[in-house]
Amino acid sequence: MNSQASKHLDWCLNKAKKEIEECKKQKKNIRHRGLFKIEPDKKLASEHLQKAIHNLEVLRLLRKNKFSDWSITAGFYTLYHCFLAIAVKYGYESKNQTCTIALMENLQEQSKISINPDIIEFMKYNEEENHPKDSIIELRENYTYGVDLEVKDKEQLDKIEKLCVEFIDSVKDIIYT
Repeated sequence: MNSQASKHLDWCLNKAKKEIEECKKQKKNIRHRGLFKIEPDKKLASEHLQKAIHNLEVLRLLRKNKFSDWSITAGFYTLYHCFLAIAVKYGYESKNQTCTIALMENLQEQSKISINPDIIEFMKYNEEENHPKDSIIELRENYTYGVDLEVKDKEQLDKIEKLCVEFIDSVKDIIYT
């Protein structure tokens, strides 16, 4: 039986394939907004991990300098580049956040990776109407497009920073083994 993540993964792969074919037909630059199979690339995976580490440092600088609203965005992209590092290690190019998340769920279901499931959940939109906690993607959108200049919930920022540090360490084990 195909899981929801597996079905979404198939949809993402087909989406990218169709979009690339359409670009070729129209003689346009090749672009897609899905997932595309590539050769696994440890060097590129390592570069995504370096970008994640860079983004973690940005998060810390923003917090320290009282730009906590933007530290949410840096935290999101820290986690996301960790996902991209894993994706590339397993031979996928992603140009779509929900497709990247579906890939992580699928790799986890197949026992190819072992990451904290809370990280995957934290990266997803909350589907439930009265869900008590915001996901990081929703927080990023609220602080990027909203007008708040400061994150009032310091514990939330501490949680995000701690999650980023832990995930970077987990991803090192995944991409370097």
